[in-house]
Amino acid sequence: MKVMRTAIGLMSGTSLDGIDVALLRTDGEAVVERGPSMGRSYDAAFRRRLQSALETAKAIGERGERPGDLAEIERELTLRHAEAVRAFLAENNLKSADIDIVGFHGQTVLHRPNLGLTVQLGDGDLLARETGIDVIYDMRANDMAHGGQGAPLIPAYHAALAAGLSRASGKAVVFVNIGGISNITFVGSGSGIVAYDSGPGNTLIDQWVEAHAGIPYDQGGMIASEGQVDAGLAERYLSHAFFTDTVRRSLDRNDFRPPEGAEASLEDGARTLAHVTAAAILRSARHLPERPKLYVVCGGGRLNPVIMNDLAALAGPEGAEVVAAEAVDLDGDGMEAEAWAYLAVRSLRGLPLTFPGTTGVTAPVTGGLLRKAAPSD
Repeated sequence: MKVMRTAIGLMSGTSLDGIDVALLRTDGEAVVERGPSMGRSYDAAFRRRLQSALETAKAIGERGERPGDLAEIERELTLRHAEAVRAFLAENNLKSADIDIVGFHGQTVLHRPNLGLTVQLGDGDLLARETGIDVIYDMRANDMAHGGQGAPLIPAYHAALAAGLSRASGKAVVFVNIGGISNITFVGSGSGIVAYDSGPGNTLIDQWVEAHAGIPYDQGGMIASEGQVDAGLAERYLSHAFFTDTVRRSLDRNDFRPPEGAEASLEDGARTLAHVTAAAILRSARHLPERPKLYVVCGGGRLNPVIMNDLAALAGPEGAEVVAAEAVDLDGDGMEAEAWAYLAVRSLRGLPLTFPGTTGVTAPVTGGLLRKAAPSD
């Protein structure tokens, strides 16, 4: 009989908007019992510090380097994650002793798979001491050491979820995560799993509206809904070699940049970038071995009706349905954090986190570093 473990997953994504926390009870394989989740937003000042960290991190040549103020930011980031765990436990009437493991993603500040270099800020040792719970972190590095792209890591969890979706039974289903960068996981009508980054997600829209309206994101697609798609500008993004390359690769948030200020009005720029986000998913889906019949969308992008409507309009002629995660009783906000809890349990058991069909790694490999909490007195 498989041993079930109770895990907390912590995710801070490329959108730099905050920390997602989720509880999962799982054997790290087919059994998944989803628990509560919670989000904690970063304040504007800390978000600006993370944005500056992305620039500072460009100087990193070795994974352990922390130029400038990155070490200070890493410590503060970790302490914020510890506080998020404590708040989550209190909100759900739980104690540290109730949790077997924390899966800690950290904050990606540099991802250069062509150089075998990925850096996630986050001190697993400090988090374990602060929370009193064992921590698994740094889950991408071993994949890259074995020839993988270091992303995406969530497909193992998506496959476990797909097995429980009656709506997806016998169909090829794609999980779409629209975060800062979008990624897709294909679960075939047989047993095949393929996953890769599909293109820019919310990052371009966020950068555009922050630069031109002084707000962090286009809430509910309200700005985009007032604009028109600039076909020429959209095609400039969609003709990028990324979409036609036969070898799929993972993306850094700097691989696609927002338009120059004079290229579009605020509204038209937001509308065009929303269309690019949707169209990029369909263009990347052309590389899949089978046409999907169902797209299940999670991440912040599912809350932008402009993106969702464009995605449905593009998928419809291919005979595919597009639904938000909640339509199939999943948590579109907490799914990535849930995945990190699931991966932490797999790591504890020495099970693979990544596969040749997901990251391009040479063979299935596990990953992650374990940091034990100090024993209580």
